Amino acid sequence: MTDQPIPPASAEELRSAILARYDSLSKRLKQVARYILDEPNAVALETLAVLSERCGVQPSAIVRFAKSFGFDGATQMQRLFRDGLLSASASLGYGERVREFSKASDGKRFDDPSQVLVEFVEGNVLALQHLGEVIDKRQLNEAVKLIAQADTVFVAGFRRSFPVAAYLAYSLHQVDKKTVFIDSVGGMTQQQIHGITRNDLLLVVSYQPYAEEAVHLIDVAVDNHCKVLSISDSPVSPVAKPATLVLQVKEAEIRKFRSLSTSMCLAQTLVISYAFSTATTTRNASTLGTKHRPGKK
Repeated sequence: MTDQPIPPASAEELRSAILARYDSLSKRLKQVARYILDEPNAVALETLAVLSERCGVQPSAIVRFAKSFGFDGATQMQRLFRDGLLSASASLGYGERVREFSKASDGKRFDDPSQVLVEFVEGNVLALQHLGEVIDKRQLNEAVKLIAQADTVFVAGFRRSFPVAAYLAYSLHQVDKKTVFIDSVGGMTQQQIHGITRNDLLLVVSYQPYAEEAVHLIDVAVDNHCKVLSISDSPVSPVAKPATLVLQVKEAEIRKFRSLSTSMCLAQTLVISYAFSTATTTRNASTLGTKHRPGKK
């Protein structure tokens, strides 16, 4: 008889366990896993019936998922999130606020440009507020460190992600970071990534549906023992799982049009933080040199 697994003691432990086992889960359990990773607050607060509807599975699948990780049932798993992940009260209702916003927007006419502006502003404000509430300080610091330590930063983003990647490459150039923008013009992707080494960093931006080119670039980077920083919408996306570090972004979606405002805000944060970190290092080194310089008699 198979021993019952020991249930995770915290929400972070459960998250790590899900990431470790994700590839081995069935299709239905993967749907549950992805929803738990993407919407932990909803998992904490909603009923089993609501969760099953949003996951697109039967309630029994959620119970089965919980038991596979050692819990007695779904309620015990939900309690873990209530205890561990709900410290930021402002972010508790984010998912519900987005749903209410979408309902209100769907009932309005879309032939008035001023109304279009209001809807996009409101939707993006919600997404930006959520980014500020849930972004992990430790991960941000680690991302800036990865950029600073790399000899060269190779930046890539395709389709909808292209503007974010282009901005990152341009801005890193502006703060004197050696950068290669993989734009794939003329089908030159393979040639543009060719020089990457273990001392470099591949920074990839990709959202669902994930670009095959982005996945291929990450495979090349991993084969060359190069670190990978991914900006993506899920920690179990094809561009996230092999990465050294993942920064998760939830963009606003207004009438089926997905924004890039939150991604651009995160990109600005990374570049400016890197610029300040290098300026501080240079200033400290300069000060240290002055202190040790022999004075004239």
